[in-house]
Amino acid sequence: MKYQYSLLCLLFFTAQILFAQNLKSPSEFLGYELGSQFSRHADVVNYFNHVAANSSMVDYHTYGKTNERRPLTYAIISSEKNIKRLEDIRAAHLKNAGLGNGNPDNEIAIVWLSYNVHGNEASSTEASMKTLYSLITEKEDWLENTVVIIDPCMNPDGRDRYANWYNQVKTEPYNTSQAAAEHHEPWPGGRPNHYLFDLNRDWAWATQVETRERLKIYNQWMPHIHVDFHEQGINDPYYFAPAAEPFHEIITPFQRDFQTRIGKNHAKYFDREGWLYFTGERFDLLYPSYGDTYPTYMGAIGMTYEQAGHGRAGLGIETDEGYVLSLKDRVEHHHTTGLSTVEVASKNAAELNNEFQDYFDKTDFEYKSYALQGSPDKLATLKALLDRHEIKYSYANSGRINGYKFNSNSNGSLDADASTLIISTNQPKAKMVKVLFEPKTKLMDSLTYDITAWSLPYAYGLDAVASGKLINDGKASAAPEVQNKANPNAAGYITKWDSMQDAQFLSELLKNGIKVRFSEVAFESHGKKFEPGSLVITKSDNLKVEDFDAKLVEIANNYKRQLLTAETSFAGSGPDFGSSDIKIINRQKVAVLKGNEISSLNFGEVWYYFEQDLNYPVTPLEADYFNRIDLSEFDVLILPEGWYSDFLNEDNMKKITSWVKAGGKLIAIGRAVSNFTEKEGFGIMENKTIEKDSLASKPNLVPYAQRERESIKDLITGSIIRTKLDNTHPLAFGYPDKYFSLKLSGDSYSLLEDGYNVSYLEEPEIVSGFAGSEAVKKLNNSLVFGEVPLGSGSVIYMVDNPLFRAFWQNGKLFFANAIFFTNNTGYDY
Repeated sequence: MKYQYSLLCLLFFTAQILFAQNLKSPSEFLGYELGSQFSRHADVVNYFNHVAANSSMVDYHTYGKTNERRPLTYAIISSEKNIKRLEDIRAAHLKNAGLGNGNPDNEIAIVWLSYNVHGNEASSTEASMKTLYSLITEKEDWLENTVVIIDPCMNPDGRDRYANWYNQVKTEPYNTSQAAAEHHEPWPGGRPNHYLFDLNRDWAWATQVETRERLKIYNQWMPHIHVDFHEQGINDPYYFAPAAEPFHEIITPFQRDFQTRIGKNHAKYFDREGWLYFTGERFDLLYPSYGDTYPTYMGAIGMTYEQAGHGRAGLGIETDEGYVLSLKDRVEHHHTTGLSTVEVASKNAAELNNEFQDYFDKTDFEYKSYALQGSPDKLATLKALLDRHEIKYSYANSGRINGYKFNSNSNGSLDADASTLIISTNQPKAKMVKVLFEPKTKLMDSLTYDITAWSLPYAYGLDAVASGKLINDGKASAAPEVQNKANPNAAGYITKWDSMQDAQFLSELLKNGIKVRFSEVAFESHGKKFEPGSLVITKSDNLKVEDFDAKLVEIANNYKRQLLTAETSFAGSGPDFGSSDIKIINRQKVAVLKGNEISSLNFGEVWYYFEQDLNYPVTPLEADYFNRIDLSEFDVLILPEGWYSDFLNEDNMKKITSWVKAGGKLIAIGRAVSNFTEKEGFGIMENKTIEKDSLASKPNLVPYAQRERESIKDLITGSIIRTKLDNTHPLAFGYPDKYFSLKLSGDSYSLLEDGYNVSYLEEPEIVSGFAGSEAVKKLNNSLVFGEVPLGSGSVIYMVDNPLFRAFWQNGKLFFANAIFFTNNTGYDY
């Protein structure tokens, strides 16, 4: 027995020596010195696989794939003993937060390091390889009581877009002149993902596949510390915690203090090397969808680290201060703060555990429950988001719920029933519930880095009440099963129109060659009332469709759309099926412009909307070859947010104008609207409303130190504003007579004189978020959404972007209405 034990020990130690001998540093494995090249994502994955295969201190996993089929991965690093009991450690940790059934354990710290969420901020992925190697070869002692999770690249598609471009164009060895081509990325740049979304603003909204897959793993671990590694302008020193004001009010004193302690530890190493840094400026902790705020609201010490460089720096660039900033420098800085973070965590593991537990225990808020009612489709969309965050919800008993009523912006009540959704703060993730559902964001400072309002009842278009009481759970009413049956003898079928699920159903019908009509006015059929926008699918329109009834019913059942079978075209009240008020829907051919002068983010939002939300074909057109395009091929042209000063030259303006007059439909979003002001026939003008006493010329006597703060009077930084709605217009079908819009700027346009003011402001009412006093004044009598007829076609203006970051769910139906209903002049089957 002793001989067998000794042999086993010998084999074990021999294996350990062989592993150590086989384990290579990043430079040895890659075949070039780390920081001398940009590594492709596949090479990074191969290196992490190599380390996991040659170290018993590393587990490496794939958690998903990007849209371009690159793997999303993470490594778990700890002592060999901890790796063997990872599941016990994880369960114990979740128990501390009230999220699991393990045995509480206050000895292990959990640190998550996330790299390269912005693809062209590429130094951090290089640093992730060095940090991995250093942890298991030099810092083993820290791993005795620490589990480190490394996501080496959160945005592989964006990173490879940048790295592949740079590797193609750089000179040898590299050119440090700021004028060199290798320091000027082409549109759209490597920052965003495949759909050109900023993944660092998607944590809470989880619209993108990278975020959705990551959250599954994040919820399994809920780390004590989360770091998001970034890059900023080439002339900035390194930034690390503590963060800037404003802090959201739920952030605890411990979270703020621990950020400072980590920052001071970083400073020790940076001071030793003579590296400059700054703290407490610029990067605040308010907007909940960042890689620092989202983890913070989930109990972690969430932090952003920013290294100078960004996509401009390449392998090396001369800064304005006259020194060369190299990739090797950038890698070393990120490597240093990564290790320093793990060090502080290891030294304070017990305190991190105790404070983490306290974070989830202390939840005394003004509003303890949120009750929501509305379209079952919209409620289902909200529940899908809550499920991704593993936030619990239930249903109400019948009765009246009193509290703050969102839609009236005042105290009120809601009559609950079994379909009323309840999200209470009586759950572990109560603080995140407060952040996502609070009616008004409390701003400690108005100088912020992002939008200042996002309350989900407004974003999802739901009636809601915030109650000061915990509402008892009721039993949900079972959703009626949708099982439509074909009736070949029927005159047709009717279904509602008030959600994106309805729009997806319409899209699928059109793609399958089924002709669909919509009603411009309310009507009644077989005792049931239908609002404007309701879809009518008639036998007479589809006589040539083989197995029409069966095909339609199959699609409706797949999309869970309830059809009313209409045995006759004769309406109980309102128009019959053959009325001119029941209009055929064109199978629209849609184009969207992309390229220089166009916001890559808004183009991405439009692209994503068609491919992922609406599931309807769209054709992107490059601005560079627009003059060679035959626009008559398309029914709709979308101009995303952009500047267009070069694009909208005299020739292109004539081309677009002629196309619209011939029946085309032009949709301009956000800043694109300004390009049509004062243009003949386009009917849009900047709002010239000015206060009388501001007409006189005044010297600027604002002190230098106060000018930034003074300037915000003219800004609107993502606030929620109540608008009036003309829901008799096809652009607003499916909506009530008011709409809560997310206003992203102070741009203001006069109400249309020769068009339709569909969504507009008379005296603006800011419901939540910051809006500067001067900017609000300029919104009096201003347009939000409108249509101007031009010849046989029309121009649709969307001053506020209804597709912003794909999270303002209640705006998306406007876009479907614009495509299919508004001035639907064509008929192409």
